Amino acid sequence: MNKKTNKEMQDLVEKATAGDKKALETLVAEVQDLVFNLSLRMLGTFADAEDATQDILLKMITHLSSFRGDSAFTTWVFRIAVNHLKNYKKHMFAHQVPSFEYYADDIVNGKTEDVPDLTQNVEKDMLAEELKMSCTNVMLQCLDTESRCIFILGTMFRLDSRIAGDILGMTPEAYRQRLSRIRRKMADFLGQYCGEYGGGSCKCKDRVNYAIQSHRIHPQRLDYVTAAEISVQTMTDVKNAMEDIDDLSQDFSFCKPYQSPERTKYLIQEFLDSTQLSVIRES
Repeated sequence: MNKKTNKEMQDLVEKATAGDKKALETLVAEVQDLVFNLSLRMLGTFADAEDATQDILLKMITHLSSFRGDSAFTTWVFRIAVNHLKNYKKHMFAHQVPSFEYYADDIVNGKTEDVPDLTQNVEKDMLAEELKMSCTNVMLQCLDTESRCIFILGTMFRLDSRIAGDILGMTPEAYRQRLSRIRRKMADFLGQYCGEYGGGSCKCKDRVNYAIQSHRIHPQRLDYVTAAEISVQTMTDVKNAMEDIDDLSQDFSFCKPYQSPERTKYLIQEFLDSTQLSVIRES
């Protein structure tokens, strides 16, 4: 799908608020993958990201008439999403926040060799890839909420510092400084402990059974390896500007973008079919 220009998005907003259902469906389709990927990185699991994506898209739909065109439509949606996710308390890690110290201790002291084969005849390479994506994504939960958001906006979405600062309510300079420190912290941890992205001893393939035993991955529910990836360029095309934040060599390639799950798309479409757009005009 070709991403729309700001003028095209503005026209779609005007049509949608006037009652054009097709225009509203197009707006949702344009941003739902952005919202899902932001939610996935902020919350740590597919299930929580799906729920949050529905909440955010419904909030976008019901507040569409308040969009004034003072910023790009995607920036407006990001602001809604960030504010929602920073205060989201229903996800798995809301009350059990992990830490880098916990991760390090588990890597060093986890008794991986004592665990029997629990792979249930699923190919071990697939399970290792699932663990790699899951582990590094959950690792983001070790950052406080605002730092996590800064890291995701700057590293995965590569937002211009002016846009990201506007979304987060800070100056571009403060955003760039904090992003550089957070990226350095993540890169240092991965470099010390992770054998997949750094020089550490932790190898996903060696920890598959340990991860299954501790319910970190499930052989019969492989969210990451079964999800449809989308190109990084598709994600970056929606931005008006991009800039190099710092010269850190770590590329954080675990931040892969995914299509939003079919269940989420179905539920949003079901909502669109049921409201007949009256919710927009009445908001």
